[in-house]
Amino acid sequence: MNGTWALTIAGLFGAVIGSFLNVCIFRLPRGVSVVWPASACGSCKRELRWFENIPIVSWAVLGAKCARCKSPISIQYPIVEAVTAVLFVLVAATTPVGPQLAAHLLFVCALIVLFGIDLEHQILPNSITLPGIVIGVLFSLAGPPGWRASLLGVLLGGGVLYAIAWGYYAVRKEEGLGMGDVKMLAMIGAFLGWQAVLLTLVLASFAGALIGVAMISLQRGSMKYALPFGTFLAIGAVVALLVGQPIIDWYVGFY
Repeated sequence: MNGTWALTIAGLFGAVIGSFLNVCIFRLPRGVSVVWPASACGSCKRELRWFENIPIVSWAVLGAKCARCKSPISIQYPIVEAVTAVLFVLVAATTPVGPQLAAHLLFVCALIVLFGIDLEHQILPNSITLPGIVIGVLFSLAGPPGWRASLLGVLLGGGVLYAIAWGYYAVRKEEGLGMGDVKMLAMIGAFLGWQAVLLTLVLASFAGALIGVAMISLQRGSMKYALPFGTFLAIGAVVALLVGQPIIDWYVGFY
């Protein structure tokens, strides 16, 4: 997709979808339906009116407070909506119209939800990762990366992290990586293929190491501090999705 109008529509659509992703991030860890009941204030439980649900705009107009009880509304809501809008524009600008575009948009939605939930709760719900694996493989039947690369991505993504987790536990007798990370990387492999899995893992590990060292340096953590690795996998996967092939080509050029 290209053209100002097309990308504007993609951004507006992304902001609306981002509003729904906020619902998923809040409700899925709590075991609540994402479709019912309607959105309401977390403090006074008043159901929100339609004009209080306009992405980004409502939060700013309301002054980040509930219209009735004046309880603060987390800045997470406009951030998620804005990030989703930006990613929808970037994906639309770099992906041809067709099944691949639908797959990539759905993929970034899953990554945003997993990022938000893992950041707050340190869990990666099976309700996102397991269906994501199946959906990613099905989309690969109709376009890139192709079903062979997709299946290999699932096996490699899940297998590498599982081996790392098993090895860490065998040596340290404690859990270093959760199975949620294993399933998430398998999902990434299903959508992007095996090469992007390796790139995602490298990028996520590098980012996690930088943040971990920074936290230790600032005396806000220790060597055993549990970093939500799923958040770094999400960031790495977005980079792999948008600019992964140029990075891979650049690296291969050294050999």
